[in-house]
Amino acid sequence: MSTTLLVVDDDDEIRELLCDYLTDAGYVVLAAADGKQMHEHLARQKVDLVVLDLMLPGEDGLSLCRQLQALPGLAVIMLSAKGSALDRIIGLEVGADDYLAKPFEPRELIARIKAVLRRPHRLEAAVQEPTQVQAHVFAGFRLEHIKRLLTRPDGQTLTLPRSDYRVLRELLEANNRVVSRDQLTRSAFSRDHLPDDRSVDMCVSRLRQHLRHAPGDVAQILTIRNEGYLLSIAQTQATA
Repeated sequence: MSTTLLVVDDDDEIRELLCDYLTDAGYVVLAAADGKQMHEHLARQKVDLVVLDLMLPGEDGLSLCRQLQALPGLAVIMLSAKGSALDRIIGLEVGADDYLAKPFEPRELIARIKAVLRRPHRLEAAVQEPTQVQAHVFAGFRLEHIKRLLTRPDGQTLTLPRSDYRVLRELLEANNRVVSRDQLTRSAFSRDHLPDDRSVDMCVSRLRQHLRHAPGDVAQILTIRNEGYLLSIAQTQATA
């Protein structure tokens, strides 16, 4: 089965070069100059991965990346002339699967596309095996795995960014055991944890905001010094 990519970049020359290179690499490639064209393609055809430029006219890449989180199984690689660590972290935090700073070697983009498409997390939208847990219910919350939906005790439902979802899933599956930052980083972002990398900490911070809606603080993410994080669920048990 062929893999379909969507290149979203407002620079005509860069967009055309990327499309030509990716086509030569064996992919089916679509092109869009802005968010409107991107959504038109997504409405007409199944896309496996979006190569998304950060700086776009109208809605920027960060806003569009957030919107793409509602499409299960769709991977995103962000491109940007801004190569600072903060920009990279922000891009990953809004749900991008990878981030590549311009200028870059086309071969590196190909390598990253292949790596992202190999990730098991892309199977979230695939048909689940009958024995696989479809949802976790804990402390009044319900986490649905296929669509990454978190329903709070007050009834409000929201779609978690991929990274937040993956961190929460790891903590739930750890079943009251500590999960290291290294493991959480690999699970959420499919890369090794770096000394100055705060990506997982930011995911945990957002998840803690959601867990504050649990009555009586029965669900808390604890920081275990020099070890990692632990999801503590008092007087209840995560269930399917």
